[in-house]
Amino acid sequence: MEIEIIVIATTGDRVTDKPLAQIGGAGVFTSAVEAALRAGEIDIAVHSLKDLPTQSAPGVIIGAIPPRADPRDALVSRAGQSLDALPHGATIGTSSRRRAAQIRHYRRDLYVVDIRGNVDTRLAKAHDAHGVYDAILLARAGLERLERADAITESLPFDVMLPAPGQAALAVQCRDEAAWRDLLHPLHDAAAGAAVTAERAFLSGLGGGCSLPVGAHAHIDGAALHLRGRVTAFDGSAQIDVEGMFPAGDPSAAGTELAAKALAQGVLDLLKDAE
Repeated sequence: MEIEIIVIATTGDRVTDKPLAQIGGAGVFTSAVEAALRAGEIDIAVHSLKDLPTQSAPGVIIGAIPPRADPRDALVSRAGQSLDALPHGATIGTSSRRRAAQIRHYRRDLYVVDIRGNVDTRLAKAHDAHGVYDAILLARAGLERLERADAITESLPFDVMLPAPGQAALAVQCRDEAAWRDLLHPLHDAAAGAAVTAERAFLSGLGGGCSLPVGAHAHIDGAALHLRGRVTAFDGSAQIDVEGMFPAGDPSAAGTELAAKALAQGVLDLLKDAE
């Protein structure tokens, strides 16, 4: 089989002078690629799963989720300082509303500002001695895949920063046809697939998209699935955490059940602040 790689620039790639929430939110990094897939211009699409809307586009499916990388968020600090060691009033850059909200909740004294651009651009801004950023936040998995893990000052624990649903997982999409489903099946990792399915079901159960300040992480422990979820007010003033153990065989039900638990604790009031 001959493989040709086609690089498609999405809206999120092209528009780098505005916050992500202002240029479309859900699908901003994926819709153009999915359109090419449906049109037959490409046969397989590879995404960062956390960028995919929780509802699949018509005619395409996720054919495989390979083994997952480290889902933690990473701090890159100009002076090599940890999050706790950053000085009062330090400036942190992130394009993620989830990361911004959780950082504001953890340290109300920090000044969080938007940062755009690809990873190399962001790292250059973070290390600029005359720049505005004392530190920036990125996904550890992205830095590892680009062989820039050496730039990481600190990997943040889940108690401080719960990752986005599906973070560090890749989604391999294909048209909903038997031949393509069969081709991709050997690439699928069942444990990673179950974990991210639960996380995405939690997000979907809240009625939210990938731009909302919602974190989730699941892992399989034998026949059980442990799922954590978090919703944070955008200004960091409040945060609701939920978690539970569920049968591993039905990850979608686990996510839906935990979302119901979060809704019962009033998370919609926090999400309204982020609209």
